[in-house]
Amino acid sequence: MEFSHIPVLLEQTIEGLNIKKNGIYVDGTAGGGGHSSEILRRLTTGKLISIDQDPDAILTLTERFKKNDNSIIIKGNFANIKDILQLRGVGRLDGVLLDIGVSSHQLDTAERGFSFHEDAPLDMRMSQSGITAAELVNTLPISELKRILSVYGEEKYAGSIAKGIERARLSSPIKTTLELAEIIKENVPQRVRKDGHPARKSFQALRIAVNDELGVLEKGLDGAFEMLGSGGRLAVITFHSLEDRIVKQKMASWCQGCTCPKDFPVCICGNKPKAKLITRKPVCANETELSKNPRARSAKLRICEKI
Repeated sequence: MEFSHIPVLLEQTIEGLNIKKNGIYVDGTAGGGGHSSEILRRLTTGKLISIDQDPDAILTLTERFKKNDNSIIIKGNFANIKDILQLRGVGRLDGVLLDIGVSSHQLDTAERGFSFHEDAPLDMRMSQSGITAAELVNTLPISELKRILSVYGEEKYAGSIAKGIERARLSSPIKTTLELAEIIKENVPQRVRKDGHPARKSFQALRIAVNDELGVLEKGLDGAFEMLGSGGRLAVITFHSLEDRIVKQKMASWCQGCTCPKDFPVCICGNKPKAKLITRKPVCANETELSKNPRARSAKLRICEKI
């Protein structure tokens, strides 16, 4: 199976992980194995545990690394990273990589239902199991649909799009990607249709809702950080402002020391930093990478190290 995906911020991520040749690492969103492959190249006696919830990714990873004794491949959701590792007796980690969001393979495989450019069943499930986008679109209250489009997609016209969906589904269920894309297009102002595809934000919002991406990220970050050993590093790549905000705030909370009011003569909270930032500001793709991979444009990499 061809699982095409160009790993973003590859050099910066690998450098930031500060890989030890005998270390234990996890790629929690391994996809086609782009980042995993580079980590494995730097290991001698170490191990890399590649996790992904997409069955297509697992097939690709299994074939790609079948001759590599340093590779361990596990089907699962990185939200459950702590349970996945503890169940297999894995102790403290030297590093974790999380590349958040939809993969190129998922976007480019029309039948997966992520893209508004080609007609396919309205699916969007990364794990290929659970509730589909079609089920959400056809069953959720319009107020909840509006909230999803507004919050997850930052869609200015969420209200009118939700109402358009309501009118359409009263006639017949909305089943395909192009059907939904056309409904969205019909319910935004004419001028908006000229600024990229008007369905982009709504499709993004539905994908986030279908896969509970923000909830998964919160849980996965906590689990990954807990599993790190002293000096272990957590590298996270995001493509959405909501995701980046979660990562930024989570890392800041780990790095925070005393929380006592400034006028207290001595610390009484006893809070000490649990981590230090390796990247003070998010690392973004340079022009060279963007010319080869335009999808890296919104990527942001943040790295912290456990104390």
